[in-house]
Amino acid sequence: MKIIILGAGQVGGTLAENLVGENNDITLIDTNIERLRELQDKYDLRIIAGPGSHPKVLRDAGADDADMLVAVTNSDETNMIACQVAASLFNVPNKVARIRSQAYLTEREELFGEEGLKVDHIISPEQLVTDYIRRLIEYPGALQVVDFAGGRVGLVAVKAYYGGPLVGNALATLKDHMPNIESRVAAIFRQGKAIRPQGTTIIEADDEVFFVAAAGHIRAVMSELQRLENPYRRIMIVGGGNVGAGLARQLEKRYNVKLIERNPTRAEQLSELLESSIVFCGDSANQELLLEEHIDQIDVFIAVTNDDEANIMSAMLAKKLGARKAIVLIQKSAYVDLVQGGTIDIAISPQQATISALLTHVRRADIANVYSLRRGAAEAIEAIAHGDEHTSKVVGRAIGDLKLPPGTTIGAVVRGDEVLIAHDSLIIQQDDHVVMFLVDKKHIQEVERLFQPSPFFL
Repeated sequence: MKIIILGAGQVGGTLAENLVGENNDITLIDTNIERLRELQDKYDLRIIAGPGSHPKVLRDAGADDADMLVAVTNSDETNMIACQVAASLFNVPNKVARIRSQAYLTEREELFGEEGLKVDHIISPEQLVTDYIRRLIEYPGALQVVDFAGGRVGLVAVKAYYGGPLVGNALATLKDHMPNIESRVAAIFRQGKAIRPQGTTIIEADDEVFFVAAAGHIRAVMSELQRLENPYRRIMIVGGGNVGAGLARQLEKRYNVKLIERNPTRAEQLSELLESSIVFCGDSANQELLLEEHIDQIDVFIAVTNDDEANIMSAMLAKKLGARKAIVLIQKSAYVDLVQGGTIDIAISPQQATISALLTHVRRADIANVYSLRRGAAEAIEAIAHGDEHTSKVVGRAIGDLKLPPGTTIGAVVRGDEVLIAHDSLIIQQDDHVVMFLVDKKHIQEVERLFQPSPFFL
């Protein structure tokens, strides 16, 4: 696939890294020639220096025969105009734009409808991060929660703790503990290395376990792997930007929410915008402020400012003063592995959340959802089975008979409104949504080929 990526920042660079190893023809556009050369030295891609919304720059980048334009600069306006130019002058069939401003997103139907700007898919990093954190709040104790098939199925990562009913026992006993609940362990990571889950696999304390279950059964399965945490009630959010404000708006109807914002003007705006959240103007690294606001009674402290260091330090202080859990938004990918699992419970990379959404539109075959996991090393995907037993390599075949790539596990099949946890004897039917986990994303092309129907396949 011939893909033009506009913007060589963290998102554009990470997307190029993900796609360049999959036999894609990648051209990267940016005004920063030093950054472009740095990425060209690391990866096999073409670079074009210049403003990406200019017709000449897009023409030089090969827009005449490009399959896709992905515009992820820091300017919403540049991204939108680039998509419009790519459509009007070059007829690029698939155009994706990163749009961050809530003002544009609020009017998306009018702006990007049939008569509007020619943007096929909109990626909103702030909305993706907000949804990501909300799912973690809904499932206390989870390291990661991702949805498939419109929320019918969840893939959940948890850390197995001493005292969990399944720790020290084989996976096969999971069914004995929960005879009426279907679930499947899709992957286990032990000391950072993937272990193929089998019935005889013994769960050890500190294992990172990814399991698939129907949405209504997630908490029951979590209780088998760790001590089930009490539901969260009191939440403190630091940072009143798009993420912090959006999160408070989503959570305030079900939780007691306090929000700390440094800027007095923004704090006043938020106090009028939010209904029941309590807004404070102050410094989240101020120990006296945190103590006054009873930080020791806070269930989750969430730091989502634009300053990584401020997020990290305020979260560490909050934990020291008694906050139960700390979730931190971190832009610099090198910091994520550095802090997660220590004082800070969960570190969230907005780049990884954005990459997951972008990959959904880039993947071949009919891929409904893609999630980049474990800092981009693994992937979870939802593929839709098309064709029949004569044209498809999966339709009409039992899961146990499929030639899946190494390290690939089918966790569930969604058939209409029915969630079927995967077993070797389960036969895949046309239009099934198949939820898979790939321990190593380098095999993604093999999975795509598996789900691409062909009139020549017999």
